[in-house]
Amino acid sequence: MEFSMIFEAQLANPTPERERQVLLDCVEQAVYGEEMGFDRVWAVEHHGLERYAHMTASEIFLSWVAAKTSRIRIGHGVVCMPFQYNHPVRVAERVGMLDALSGGRLDVGGGRGSTRMEMGMYGVNPADTYPQMEESLRFLANAWRKDEADWHTDLLDVGPAKIMPRPVQTPHPPLYMACSKRDTVKLAAELGVGALVMGFAGPEEVKEMYDLYHATIRTRGGDRLVGPDTNDKFVALCPTIVLDDPDRALRIGARGQRFFAEAIAHWYGHGPAPAEDTEDDDNIAALARDKEALVAKLNEANIPARPQDTGAFNAEHAYGTARDAIEYVERLADIGVDEIMCLVQMGTVPQEAAMETIRQWGETVIPHFRNKA
Repeated sequence: MEFSMIFEAQLANPTPERERQVLLDCVEQAVYGEEMGFDRVWAVEHHGLERYAHMTASEIFLSWVAAKTSRIRIGHGVVCMPFQYNHPVRVAERVGMLDALSGGRLDVGGGRGSTRMEMGMYGVNPADTYPQMEESLRFLANAWRKDEADWHTDLLDVGPAKIMPRPVQTPHPPLYMACSKRDTVKLAAELGVGALVMGFAGPEEVKEMYDLYHATIRTRGGDRLVGPDTNDKFVALCPTIVLDDPDRALRIGARGQRFFAEAIAHWYGHGPAPAEDTEDDDNIAALARDKEALVAKLNEANIPARPQDTGAFNAEHAYGTARDAIEYVERLADIGVDEIMCLVQMGTVPQEAAMETIRQWGETVIPHFRNKA
């Protein structure tokens, strides 16, 4: 089992100065992650989502991290792949450049960029997002199999053309897809790409998605695979704050998760912007109230409340001591998860708490599972 961190550059109370600082803080955390034994860092790509994700040019962030490290893998988790966000040829050029400069350390995921804000900024038609994301993944899986890319479909017409530079990893870096619901987990398995499962709902929901992913792999044919080189890796999100004081870790974690949940509700569900609260607020109770309000709203509309809708309001994650984190990760390990993707950098988490969490994972949590292996 591998261990990674994901960065969104979430930011409470944004100002230009604080925005720059949070980006530098993310770099510091990523570089420290290599020292502490993490295997990979992921960076999202979002546009216009103030507070929730200021990581708009993730390839630049990843280049900065790659230049300051030597071993840790760098992951585009994920690239917005509808063509008006990023043309497939441009994605391939970025992939080749990042993989070449990092010495073959790149992983690449595809996503839809599906908020109304992002689609409006770039003029993306929601109906195009799934087919264009899939087409872009197919193009990436085949761009370097011959000397020239020669790709002609109903969606994309390219070539013959050389896609430069070529990546170090042949024929391409490992491919993934963002998965927040069962339909996308199933699609990732059918396409033969890794699943980046972003849900908050906890181990029970992770197990259901893991089982669906592998059941689909066992029964899939080859007609939907994006390429002949499959990546059947299942990566699960793990929100975590680890400190010597478990109560403070839980308070900080619940506060950060509440900020995250409100940001998601704002940008994906058109709710209010995240509130500016304090570490002393009862964020666990607030998460429970917010969950109850959401369930009631869904019930009124005769819509079933699914774990993917309510999971972000669940604070039962790896918040506490290193022992608490180990016990939580054991549950994910028992499921068979291939990689634990730690979410530490949430909008209200102090830098010192993030760095201490990374240290405790590196000195205690990760070695526990390495030694067990």
